[in-house]
Amino acid sequence: MNRPRTLEEARTMVKAMRETAERAPDGLADAVLAELGMADGYAEVDGPVDRLYVAWGPDGVTAVERVGDPMGFETEVQLRTGRPVRRMERLPARLARQVDRQLAGDRQRDLPVDLGTLTSFEQQVLRTVMGIPWGEVRSYAWVAREIGRPRAVRAVGSALAGNPIPFVIPCHRVVRTDGHIGEYGAGGPEAKREVLRTEGIDPDELEALADRGIRYLGSDTTGIYCWPSCHHARRITDAHRVTFRTAEQARVSGFRPCTACRPLEGAVFAA
Repeated sequence: MNRPRTLEEARTMVKAMRETAERAPDGLADAVLAELGMADGYAEVDGPVDRLYVAWGPDGVTAVERVGDPMGFETEVQLRTGRPVRRMERLPARLARQVDRQLAGDRQRDLPVDLGTLTSFEQQVLRTVMGIPWGEVRSYAWVAREIGRPRAVRAVGSALAGNPIPFVIPCHRVVRTDGHIGEYGAGGPEAKREVLRTEGIDPDELEALADRGIRYLGSDTTGIYCWPSCHHARRITDAHRVTFRTAEQARVSGFRPCTACRPLEGAVFAA
């Protein structure tokens, strides 16, 4: 297009552009912003056992849920965030990579999650749970100890039951203080078992240890005791494995706690 040479030509050109311009489709601006991660959107991704809806906003992931009723998911997200959410074909590229890696067990320390609608206590709980390694479990009492609230075990359980971002924030890696699998807000105990199996954890073995009252495993070669699912505990051979019902029993036996999984050293409170 030639540049106008006079003011009159410029005015004529602008008028012609206005007459021929088409109005952008409704929602196009929101869709573009959501694609860039600057507005709320959601899309499907592959989860550990099912397809998942993942919603995001300007501050990161806002909600995760197994694929089901899209309208119900949209309503739930909008009620929690106070903002409309639009279905998209995919997550923004960078966020998609981070979510995929997080779900595959490669912890993404800079994965943005938006927990702004939760209390500070709930946020503490969920951010602590994000640090539990793939393929390992901890107890509700462990989480309470980690956030400096050792007697808030039941409150920890409530915070995890309301986790709006399951799978990405791996609340399935938190079990009852007695070692049993416990409940799961994203599908119940069997769903929890199913997800744990994808991470190489044998729920039946954990339950068998819990039934016998065994909380920790130690190595008589290192003198260290761990949570049974700790990657160090998994390397202990049968000939050198020692079992303990309590941390006190391990301490009296001359064992020290693993610095990686940080087993409970004090009293254990019911969950």
